[in-house]
Amino acid sequence: MAERIAGIEIPPSRLVGEATDLVREAAPSLLFHHSRRVYLFGMLQGQRRGLHPNPELLYVGAMFHDLGLTDGYRSADRRFEIDGADEARRFLVAHGIDADSVRKVWTGIALHTTPGIPEFMEPEVALVTAGVETDVLGIGYHDLDPAAIAAVVEAHPRPDFKRQILAAFTNGFRDRPETTFGTVNADVLAHFVPGFTRTDFVQVIETNPWPE
Repeated sequence: MAERIAGIEIPPSRLVGEATDLVREAAPSLLFHHSRRVYLFGMLQGQRRGLHPNPELLYVGAMFHDLGLTDGYRSADRRFEIDGADEARRFLVAHGIDADSVRKVWTGIALHTTPGIPEFMEPEVALVTAGVETDVLGIGYHDLDPAAIAAVVEAHPRPDFKRQILAAFTNGFRDRPETTFGTVNADVLAHFVPGFTRTDFVQVIETNPWPE
């Protein structure tokens, strides 16, 4: 029988099973449980918004969205979101998934820390961000049934989550601070990395090579 949590089915497919195994092996339990909650909260927010994603694609997007924070999949000089998006693309292509579906998953992961844009895109893109926003930022928390939230957290607990996820973010890109320019990730380094200096957009314009 398919696994159900808060009324949401975990698709009982080979693709989903292998995605689950990959992330369970690659990521610490903090990120594994967070990623599963992102899928579940994304699906719940989709129900509320009348959106109907492909569950397998949304699941892969949710499970891979933080893979770029892990030692096995991180790069030295790219945004962590791109690391996860590229690995999801490789995974899906290897499973014979069509190019348009791969594009949706890639985009959903790449944009999940860029607020104000994904919500206007396809459900597979919009709902990765919606799941992240619910689990990390509490956005949409009060829009969901408390019993559904309790069921998700019972299945995938979040002890000390706020502190631990901030530590995971800090450790995930403190060695590539330039990749946080123009993103919410710069806020993390500003709080937790002594001496971090943000790249200033205005200064970049004023000091670039153009004479005026």
